[in-house]
Amino acid sequence: MAGTPASARRTQADRRARTRNALLEAAARGLSRHGYANLVLERVATEAGYTRGALYHLFANKEELALAVVQWVQETWNAEVGQPAAEEADPVAALLAIARGHAVYCRRDVARVLMVLRVEFTGQDHPVGRAITEIVEGLEADCAERIAAGRASGAIPPGPPPLETARAYLVVLEAVGIELAGQAPYDTQFAERAVRGVLGLPPTPSSTDPPSAGASRPPAHPDMEVHQ
Repeated sequence: MAGTPASARRTQADRRARTRNALLEAAARGLSRHGYANLVLERVATEAGYTRGALYHLFANKEELALAVVQWVQETWNAEVGQPAAEEADPVAALLAIARGHAVYCRRDVARVLMVLRVEFTGQDHPVGRAITEIVEGLEADCAERIAAGRASGAIPPGPPPLETARAYLVVLEAVGIELAGQAPYDTQFAERAVRGVLGLPPTPSSTDPPSAGASRPPAHPDMEVHQ
């Protein structure tokens, strides 16, 4: 019986974690669709399958919920995109892995959260806007470092400064991810093609590319020539 209280605490903690995750995912969908100003907490709770009281038990207000969502999105993106890319020792391979991984991440309906909130809070001094700016600037710095390393090794050709190139890389990647969200496999193919262009890398042929005109038919064999 001595283990019962600890077991009960674990069960309670598990329930709390499930409730929190469900509310965060519902809030992320709401923020993606409606933005911060139009987010209705009661609707978030209902969509997650909980009462408004359960939501306020975990989050004091809309701002606290939105900040938690921003952190949650960052953590899931890092787990699904950032960490796998970090395992690539080659900077070019890491940048291409981020492109493909981000396209896959954008197949989820919560992927637009940071973009929507970033636009909404542009020019405002707000805790949510500051949190997003910190995330974006960190990602820009990481990508700029990889671009500089690729140029130093000769794998990436010379071009604009690494930080400006990193910003262009992320803007293009974000645009492709939004416009082709869920359109597999074209989302990943176009994401890689787009960032290769920004980085100045040669394109890679894909399985959907048509054969060149010269490769459409074999050359004539001398023995098959027709003589008059």
